[in-house]
Amino acid sequence: MIKFKQVFLASVLASSMVVTPVFADDVSNLQNSKNAAQSEVNSLQSELQTLIEKMSKLEDDLVSTGQQITQAQDDLTVAKEKEHQQYEDMKKRIKYMYEEGNSTAIETLISAENFSDLLNKAEYVQNVHSYDRKQLQEYIDTKQQIADLKAQLEEDQANLESMQSDYEAEQTTLSNTLESKKEEVADLDQQLQAAVAAAEAKRQAEEAASTSNSGSQTVGNTTNNNNNNTTVTPSTPSTPSTPSTPTVTPDTSNNNSSSDNGGSTYGNGSAILSAAAAYLGVPYVWSGTSGSGVDCSGLVYLAHQACGIQITRNSYSQGSGGQAVSDPQPGDVVCYGGHVGIYAGGGQMIHAPQPGEVVCYTSVNYAYHWYRRYW
Repeated sequence: MIKFKQVFLASVLASSMVVTPVFADDVSNLQNSKNAAQSEVNSLQSELQTLIEKMSKLEDDLVSTGQQITQAQDDLTVAKEKEHQQYEDMKKRIKYMYEEGNSTAIETLISAENFSDLLNKAEYVQNVHSYDRKQLQEYIDTKQQIADLKAQLEEDQANLESMQSDYEAEQTTLSNTLESKKEEVADLDQQLQAAVAAAEAKRQAEEAASTSNSGSQTVGNTTNNNNNNTTVTPSTPSTPSTPSTPTVTPDTSNNNSSSDNGGSTYGNGSAILSAAAAYLGVPYVWSGTSGSGVDCSGLVYLAHQACGIQITRNSYSQGSGGQAVSDPQPGDVVCYGGHVGIYAGGGQMIHAPQPGEVVCYTSVNYAYHWYRRYW
């Protein structure tokens, strides 16, 4: 009977030794899968960062082009005014000469004291006419050059806006892929922790079984040496408790949910919101930072500037500066990676949407967004 139990325990121990490598293989495979997925996450994050840098540079180009268009428009207005004034002056001189029968010019020539003086005065009269024609032509040419420049800048702006749309679509795709891959990494991490816990439980069970087997062999040998036929029943080892799976706490070091932020009060955010609301109805203008036109980052910039808070002019740098918050308050900046607005509370924000539209309220309903606080 004792010999049978020894054989049985040896069989159990042997079978457990066969199962152990299976658990080790599971852990190894899961670790490899997690490493591969994490590598993809890192690659996607790097690709996304490169894209964001391109979009930031593109926005700077759009702002610069918008400023040049505004300047060209101002120059074109001045050139048109000069052309109009020069044309009016010429009409007055022509009318005067017609009414006087060109007598002024004739008198000028007749009053010449000698032939040399006559030539000089004749040349003077001719120069007056030539000057008028030359000045008018210069104004016409300048106006045309400015108009051509403005048209070229507007074409460049349209191309940049098209590139921006393409970049934003690519960013959305990358962001969705990245989030999916992050979820895969988290799932693999949970599986890995469960596998490690199961392997540890199995190891403890093997140790307990090995200890129990050694004890039974000692008892059996002692009994045989004493020629004692008394049956000794080995004690059944207690089943070890399975260790709990460790809880993974997400890193929230960059997501401060406090609305205090260095002693700031809600009043600061309210003032920023009020400053932004003052631009409701103002049209969208690339590079605009005035009551006649603003773009999205220009609106955010002006709202903070009105409250004595200096921030950057670029929407991408606005989305990475300040303090990250998870409990948005009115006055916080709503960021979308290329677009920004001022949070108004209740899931609403004030923003300058896009060319052809005006500053307005809208719902914060984009899939991928975050909040920054500068007050």
